[in-house]
Amino acid sequence: MILDDEQFQIFWAKNSIKQKSSLRAFLLGLSSGFAVGACVIIALFSGWYPRATMVATSKMSATVLFLAILGISVFVAFLYQKFRWEMQDQRYKEILAKINKKKSPMQP
Repeated sequence: MILDDEQFQIFWAKNSIKQKSSLRAFLLGLSSGFAVGACVIIALFSGWYPRATMVATSKMSATVLFLAILGISVFVAFLYQKFRWEMQDQRYKEILAKINKKKSPMQP
């Protein structure tokens, strides 16, 4: 849902703090992180690089792989949440600057 500038300004003024720790954004990022982890598993076990598959199966345990994918997923989720909040906050600041520019008289 895309809000126009005036609606977004009102929404963000009320909800910016709540959105900073939003669970929804974190879950979206978490699913993206698991997608990256799934790609790593597919690349590892598809056999496209036989030496990497051989080394991974001989020296790496499943627990380490699972913890690494979990760590990547949480990191991507945290990064996505912060990035999304920063983008929304930047939009809010740009709208405020535009409003202040319209209100203030032109000075030579």
